Amino acid sequence: MSHEDTTRKIIGCAMSVHRALGNGFQEIVYQRALAVEMSLQGLNFEREKELPLI
Repeated sequence: MSHEDTTRKIIGCAMSVHRALGNGFQEIVYQRALAVEMSLQGLNFEREKELPLI
C-alpha cells in the first residue's frame, strides 16, 4: 500500500469517527473510537507511542 493510500485510509477513519460521534466528547473517547475504526480497516498502529526527546 502506498503512502497516499495509507493516508487516505487514516483520514477516512477519522472522518467516520467524527460523523458518528460529532463534537463534545473528551479526547480519550475519540482516541478509542479511532483505534476501533482503524482496526476494522486493517490498519496497524500503536496508540500513544513514547518517543525519546533529545
